Amino acid sequence: MGPGPSMADPRVLRALATPLVGQFDPEFAVIMQEVMDLSRLVFQTQNTFTFPVSGTGRAGLEAAIASFTEPGDRVVVAECGRFGLLCGDIAARHGASVTWVRSEWGTSVDPDAVGAALSAAPTRMLVAVHGETSTGVLQPLAPLARLAHAHDALFLADAVVTLGGCAVDVDRSEVDVAVGGSQKCLSCPSGLAPVTYNARAAEVLRRRRTKVGTNYLDLSQLAEYWSPARFNHHTAPTSMVYGLREALRAVAVEGLPLRFSRHRLHGEALRAGIAALGLRRFGAAPDEHRLPMLTPVVIPDGVDDVRVRARLLDDFGVEIGAAFGPLQGRIWRIGTMGYSARRQNVLTCLAALEIVLRGEGWNAEPGAGVAAAVAHYDAPDRE
Repeated sequence: MGPGPSMADPRVLRALATPLVGQFDPEFAVIMQEVMDLSRLVFQTQNTFTFPVSGTGRAGLEAAIASFTEPGDRVVVAECGRFGLLCGDIAARHGASVTWVRSEWGTSVDPDAVGAALSAAPTRMLVAVHGETSTGVLQPLAPLARLAHAHDALFLADAVVTLGGCAVDVDRSEVDVAVGGSQKCLSCPSGLAPVTYNARAAEVLRRRRTKVGTNYLDLSQLAEYWSPARFNHHTAPTSMVYGLREALRAVAVEGLPLRFSRHRLHGEALRAGIAALGLRRFGAAPDEHRLPMLTPVVIPDGVDDVRVRARLLDDFGVEIGAAFGPLQGRIWRIGTMGYSARRQNVLTCLAALEIVLRGEGWNAEPGAGVAAAVAHYDAPDRE
């Protein structure tokens, strides 16, 4: 019940045990094609260049930033949390000149401020985090994409947490490059980062003046590896590819509208219970700018962060997330992602949290959190 990894779908765990074949076996080529096709469905795109990078979500982000920028390029980073900071750090490490557009943590980045930064100088890339798991912010993508294109810049969206949990809508939002992760709303173990990029981005990559500063994460080579040419770039983590295919199949079977509504339903039920316990959500963003699958909760004064999380895990088998940087010790991050987004998990988490908080001296009406969540589930307009 943390910000990731989520519980792995049992179907994915079974797929991971599938007997191995060689990476150039014709059967594996069929599986690779299925993974690409299913990834397009989840990214909501028709992009030819859609495939997973072998590595975590951070590997996918580094592959994208390293491949589409060159040393000396200006990169504007819309930052409202720890993962925006991470993207800027990656860009700087690859020689980019980083310009920050910062927002108070818990709020989304102001498009007007982004537009002003883009107007200040020629820019190669605008980077934004679609779902900032450090603060619970959901950043609208389409307004930033329009700004980037108006200034002839590429737009990169970090969709590591949102892919499979809410609409990323790459084509409609005109996102040039998007990066996901296997271990969040897709409910597959960590180890693959689905990436998609459009023809505009591919042309930027083709016209590079310098070699990409990393061999392993060079998207031009990885695209060849995942193409019919099957360029021998690296040995794919075969079992992880099996797992990702099954995770993406699960999304396709459930259907995107139902999957997105399931994430909203369980997130809303959790938040109803949190409020009934007398706890406060962190952040000042309006509801439409908050992640449906992650709830940041303000830790009450006098309550010990570490002790609460340890008791939840030891006594109830419930894991919730700690925070980063200036928010460390100030908020908990509770996730309802992928296979973890289930009624019994939400109710168990709320019941356990109430008991543990009572041990910390926090007074709440007995059973109030669970009752509020059940009431939300049982509301007449719920299916």
